[in-house]
Amino acid sequence: MAATKTAPTAKQSVTHSQSSPLISLWNAYNESTSTRLKTIDAFLVFLMLSGIIQFLYCILVSNFPFNAFLAGFGSCVGQFVLAASLRSQVNPANRSEFKEVSPERAFADFALGSIVLHFFVYNFLG
Repeated sequence: MAATKTAPTAKQSVTHSQSSPLISLWNAYNESTSTRLKTIDAFLVFLMLSGIIQFLYCILVSNFPFNAFLAGFGSCVGQFVLAASLRSQVNPANRSEFKEVSPERAFADFALGSIVLHFFVYNFLG
């Protein structure tokens, strides 16, 4: 009896072809991204999830202290923008665009911007 190869079913080949680009993207991200950028990316994901949860809570439950919702959501969005700016300035691939900005200066700008942002958020609460 000769062993015969069976062709993969359509479901198996579709599943494999759809997951392969995601797996290769994840592997490339893990191999080529520094720990510093991964930390910033994790913070960006946290901010995004926090903003989504606040927005869903406002829609589904209540937005009674509306200033509190606006302050919390604005804080998430503002901090996300500041962190995305920090990531773009710290990324070694963008060195040609940010020649005069050192990573330490970028972090100092991020910290000062965060302090100013949260000062306004605190004052907005009332």
